[in-house]
Amino acid sequence: MIQGIHHVAIATEDLDKMLDFYVRVLGCEIVVRYDWDKGSEAADKVVGLKDSSTRHAMIRAGNAYIELFQYLTPPGKPPVKDRPVNDCGITHICFDIVGVEAEYERLRAAGVQFNAPPQVLGGMVRTAYGRDPEGNVFEIQEIIDPSVSFLLPEFVGEIQRQG
Repeated sequence: MIQGIHHVAIATEDLDKMLDFYVRVLGCEIVVRYDWDKGSEAADKVVGLKDSSTRHAMIRAGNAYIELFQYLTPPGKPPVKDRPVNDCGITHICFDIVGVEAEYERLRAAGVQFNAPPQVLGGMVRTAYGRDPEGNVFEIQEIIDPSVSFLLPEFVGEIQRQG
């Protein structure tokens, strides 16, 4: 039985750069760091690679975790820094924020690029999309009306009407 989502994982070409961003800039905390060397048959089976080796960190953002992997072997393809959110794959990671305007300004001052300042959608959330150093999209979102469930068809209809 599925109980919920524990973490999202991101492969990176530079673990230190990504940790600096997610920990220092966004304010996540490092939970654990470890590496695995070539020759781990169990790890190779899990990830579906041969002779894999990584640098790894698990970080926490409130009640959720982000796992960062830098694959040393085999090397992966470099990040696509301007990959559009409508391309297939993970679209974004959303961070729940209190005071989204202030957080947006703080992150912009730290050099984070956003598509636009926070926008109100459906009168229920204030949100903005930004990019991490490798181009992965993240969202900062403040719930304006906590009485509204994101699962209600009325919410989806309101977002669609406001476009």
